Amino acid sequence: MTLTKTPICDFGKKADSFNLLSTDNKKIELNNIRGEKGTLIMFICNHCPYVKAVIKDIVNDCKELEKIGIKSVAICSNDVKNYPEDSFENMIVFAKENNFNFPYLIDETQNVAKTYDAVCTPDFFGYNSNLELQYRGRIRELKDLKPVREGESDLLKAMKQIAETGNGPKDQIPSMGCNIKWFNN
Repeated sequence: MTLTKTPICDFGKKADSFNLLSTDNKKIELNNIRGEKGTLIMFICNHCPYVKAVIKDIVNDCKELEKIGIKSVAICSNDVKNYPEDSFENMIVFAKENNFNFPYLIDETQNVAKTYDAVCTPDFFGYNSNLELQYRGRIRELKDLKPVREGESDLLKAMKQIAETGNGPKDQIPSMGCNIKWFNN
């Protein structure tokens, strides 16, 4: 596990299309999950301790965001051969255990993660209604892999701002987590 932080938000960068298999066994395209007021694309996995520490926050935030017209999707891009805990079968279990209210997709080729320049799990990409990137920060502060529960999460506040104004906050604290497990080519 290599601790990795997300880069600074590339404001205005357009979301790239994808067509990936969900844990519901359906092919999902970006346009299928696009929200009226914004779209949240998250790169997560099943085994990362950083994801596990905030998974309840992720699910709760996504429920709140859906109420204001923002749809969410999670993508697992890890090398499942070397990290079998992140296999498609285990993704199905992880999604059910954590009551996901958003699609959980497998990026078997890792092409989507590369296209998005995703670097870690969790890695959050918050887009406005025009699919322009406005947020690339954390969900909330962690201390010793435990969420600090003071007020709304950074992610929820930022996405609410995006829904209302189309723009994300100028100051963003990077997300951090385990590096994406790339194939050893």
